[in-house]
Amino acid sequence: MEERKENRMGTMPVGKLLVTMSLPIMISMLIQALYNIVDSIFVAQIGENALTAVSLAFPVQNLIIAVGIGTGIGINSLLSRRLGERRFDDANAAAENGILLSLCNWLVFAIFGGLFSEAFFRAFTENPEIISMGTDYLTVCTVFSFGCFMQFACERILQATGITIYNMITQATGAIINIILDPIMIFGLFGFPRLGVKGAAIATVIGQIVAMLMGLWFNAKKNKEVHMDFRHFRPNGRIIGEIYKVGVPSIVMQSIGTVMTIGMNKILIAFSETAVAVFGVYFKLQSFVFMPIFGLTNGLVPIVAYNYGARKRTRITASIRLALVYALSIMALGLLIFQLFPVPLLRLFKASDALLSIGVPALRIISISFLGAGVGIVLSSVFQAMGNGVLSLTMSVARQLAVLLPVAWLMARFVGLDAVWAAFPVSEYVSVTIALFMYRYVYHNHIATLADEA
Repeated sequence: MEERKENRMGTMPVGKLLVTMSLPIMISMLIQALYNIVDSIFVAQIGENALTAVSLAFPVQNLIIAVGIGTGIGINSLLSRRLGERRFDDANAAAENGILLSLCNWLVFAIFGGLFSEAFFRAFTENPEIISMGTDYLTVCTVFSFGCFMQFACERILQATGITIYNMITQATGAIINIILDPIMIFGLFGFPRLGVKGAAIATVIGQIVAMLMGLWFNAKKNKEVHMDFRHFRPNGRIIGEIYKVGVPSIVMQSIGTVMTIGMNKILIAFSETAVAVFGVYFKLQSFVFMPIFGLTNGLVPIVAYNYGARKRTRITASIRLALVYALSIMALGLLIFQLFPVPLLRLFKASDALLSIGVPALRIISISFLGAGVGIVLSSVFQAMGNGVLSLTMSVARQLAVLLPVAWLMARFVGLDAVWAAFPVSEYVSVTIALFMYRYVYHNHIATLADEA
């Protein structure tokens, strides 16, 4: 049997490797963030109720992303470590079982969306227009979410082998299709029926399905490290268990964001539906800052995982330091933009005077948390890459449940709406303090014991 050469994640200079791995993903995620913003800009043209409906649907969409990405992180972490250890049969099995798990995840959300979308919106509001538009939007996004789940799995398999340029192509293509189809489907251009908010959902799932098909093709034709053969495939309980050893804490960690968003929506709707719309607009805008960080850490995870499997301490620490520098730089730029230009940002969404009066202080206060978030996201990814998903979970619970919601509730009850936004920087800096202590533990007990080689 021909001996395989060592993967470039164990040989290429770390600075060049991190840029090579991360930059394509960062570019594709910036395009995705642009889509998220453009999508809401188009929806806002329908009216503030439409924007509120999409904002209320966000927690379920976030849960889909959480399950898809969490499963993908489990696949990525296991696959990268097995390649580093040169256990190629297990690497192939990780990819095959990951595809199976993604299809199972889709079935769960398709059933939920088909049966319970309307009930979900009735739990938040009695406004019939918001309920109707939101139900249409969420039903489409969940029933056809197989494209989203399969896209995530295909991307993480490619990332684990160091091939990120194809992920940029698939994500960018899906996002561009979304952007092109949005106005056509929403407003009924070129002879298409005017579908409103439902049209935005249809545009979204079409883009995801196209990206899924491209991801499957790239893995079949361009991925030389992993070979998937479904003709003789059988589910492997051991491999599934190892995927979800990292994947379940990652899913729970990211699902906490869904619980947080539902909780914040409940707190904010007591003030007004406009406050909920502001919260939704903030999440769209912050994605333009956070998506590059997630692209950076998507490149970082397989580097750390591979070199942890290969026991190369110097490469691990060098890649973490560089990732922190890049993350803080991006977050500092985002902080500056949110502080200086909140009004132009909000006017992108056809902001009323009421939305501006709530939104301007909200953007300025929440963005204070960005620097802490940058450090926290990088360290959380390091824990995941090394198979310590529980540490990431602990950090996320502290940030979004143990601190954020209680502080937001207290501020809403005893101070006022503007003070609610201060819960974000408070929770973020508590979380990053915890993360730094956890990283010190991980470094001394896991990284420092590895061989010191380049």
